[in-house]
Amino acid sequence: MRKLAVLGTLATMGFAVGVVVTSRPSNAQESGRPAPDSIAAPMLSASDTASLKGPRQPIFFRHDIHAGQFKIDCQYCHYSVSTATEPGIPTVQTCMGCHLVVAGSDSGGRAEIRKLRTFYNERDSTDAPRLEWVRVHTLARHAHFPHMLHVAAIGPTACGTCHGDVARMPQVWKVNDVNNMGFCINCHVERNVPRDCSTCHY
Repeated sequence: MRKLAVLGTLATMGFAVGVVVTSRPSNAQESGRPAPDSIAAPMLSASDTASLKGPRQPIFFRHDIHAGQFKIDCQYCHYSVSTATEPGIPTVQTCMGCHLVVAGSDSGGRAEIRKLRTFYNERDSTDAPRLEWVRVHTLARHAHFPHMLHVAAIGPTACGTCHGDVARMPQVWKVNDVNNMGFCINCHVERNVPRDCSTCHY
């Protein structure tokens, strides 16, 4: 397992962004190729989103780049998932914590980062467009799914249990039907946890 060293932090808008690098780059990293355990994201631009699974978003946010290639932990952006019932949608300020510095690549990423910066710069204007993400997973109102309990119980693989391998998804799509009660019950059976009605319907 590679040792990670935190080189420093950048204090931006009230929170810190950590810069993490490997202490000893491999030959693959020195040559510019991805390390053997990293996930190389395919070259795509926003114009490719119509052919991908999942709903098209106002900004083409690449989970396969952020979570896959750069290995940013889900909880960095979805910061409330371990303490609240909802995982939380990252704010523009969270994104800009990195993208004040990171400009993106020539392969279409820069155009999407420019969109993000426009939303950020115009956020206080009364006539500015709002950044409204299209929800991918919606749970039925009569069922309750406290994210913090599931993250605590399942651990590091909790997100992928329901959402699939988002680190390999250029555009997030629904892998499992979270409104299918059988999906939830099977998971509870596998883990030998309560399955009575009041567990989810309260």
